[in-house]
Amino acid sequence: MDRRNLLFLMSDQHSRDALGCAGHPVVRTPNLDALAERGTRFTSAYTPCPICVPARASFATGQYVHKIGYWDNAHPYEGGIRGWGHRLIEEGHRVESIGKLHYRSDEDADGFGRHHIPLNVVDGLGDVMSSLREDIPVRSSNREAIRSACGGESTYLDYDARIADEAGEWLADAARRKAAGDEKPWVAFVSFVCPHPPYICPPDLFEEYMAADLPAPTQWRREDWPDHPALNEFRRVMQCDEPFSEEEIRRVMAAYYGATTWMDRQLGRVIDALNASGLAGDTRVVYSSDHGESLGRRGLFGKFTMYEESAGVPLIVAGADVPEGKVCRTPANLVDTHQSALECLGVEPNEAERSLPGKSLFQIAAEEGDVDRVSFSEYHAVASTSAQFMIRKGRHKFIRYVGQASQLFDLEDDPDETVDLAASVEHQKVLRDLEAELRAITDPDAVDAAAKADQAALIERHGGREAVLKKGTFINSPAPGEEPAFEESK
Repeated sequence: MDRRNLLFLMSDQHSRDALGCAGHPVVRTPNLDALAERGTRFTSAYTPCPICVPARASFATGQYVHKIGYWDNAHPYEGGIRGWGHRLIEEGHRVESIGKLHYRSDEDADGFGRHHIPLNVVDGLGDVMSSLREDIPVRSSNREAIRSACGGESTYLDYDARIADEAGEWLADAARRKAAGDEKPWVAFVSFVCPHPPYICPPDLFEEYMAADLPAPTQWRREDWPDHPALNEFRRVMQCDEPFSEEEIRRVMAAYYGATTWMDRQLGRVIDALNASGLAGDTRVVYSSDHGESLGRRGLFGKFTMYEESAGVPLIVAGADVPEGKVCRTPANLVDTHQSALECLGVEPNEAERSLPGKSLFQIAAEEGDVDRVSFSEYHAVASTSAQFMIRKGRHKFIRYVGQASQLFDLEDDPDETVDLAASVEHQKVLRDLEAELRAITDPDAVDAAAKADQAALIERHGGREAVLKKGTFINSPAPGEEPAFEESK
């Protein structure tokens, strides 16, 4: 593969199925659809962790969360563990970020040589309350945040427009640099914040989606909610244990889909700027998101779970040597980014990098499908009393909850994951085989203990449980220039 520039486009909380090219009957994403048409779309891509900060740390390093210890949104990435950005900068490449990072601080050597309008965690600390793993406090403003879904203005919508503006200027500058003789390939990481809540989108898009025939979320009625202690705890902590009305759910869906279309428009502006710069032929493009969104499915909103809508992410690659119009069913993961970046820019991986769990997405796209490739995810963060792990292999998905019952789904026969096969006599061998795959990656109980020990130590450094509760937390990380609004919890 010839070396090329890499334009990495990332969104926040974009569920894999909320794409026109993925067959969604309502959502309009024309720019992502066009990117998929001239590239390869992955149908089974996953986040290494379905919450922002750990997912982005894994993305940066190409390593799983349990290996690097960025457990939750109070353990932000600070560059302490090297990633693909560090390696490429050492090789003389320009590697810069535009938009949301959710790392610790733009003063850190985090693998980007320069940060443009970054969004990082609040005060360099993030959501300290997320490290409370026992007697977890309720997120007291979450229900009202969900019920407030509407059309209107938000700092997140404005921020995404600024990101697109900045990316356009960056690409124009890259073209000028090339004209002046700089032929070294670069990486631009352009990271949008939508469709992450608040559930607000431009009024015209909100009205458009409210008028549409929106598909009902899977298992949205209370009587259909899966009864599992981990899911029940999510609902309790996130104030979803009392059902929302059908109208309230429709409003959330309309706002989320509208924010998705808004994000797609800003992404389209960046693609247009790439084309206008004359650099499109020299640049490969990767699009993904850090995790998905439950959107009322199973009585849940937000991310946090190992269901497809939360742990699954959209993933599209396009550009020179990438098959066009291909749909790849090989499971992929955000940890694959490390090898992808190195291969794209023509950098040979060293011994340590060859031992990482990922594989170049460009190689995967070029090969025949391997549905038996394992993809892995884990969760140790807000509203969970014990660790959760996911193994996807072939048609099956295995979810392991430490100290609680496991789940098993057949994604071919049951793509909506409504039939748990874990207790089925006929599936016990499948269950044992997938448990073995999990243990080949990590020891679930040991990792759970390690995460909780680190989190307990962090709580003590912040004055203990009562001090953390008194300070409280915030619903969404503020955009640059916006002050966080803390709310005390109990």
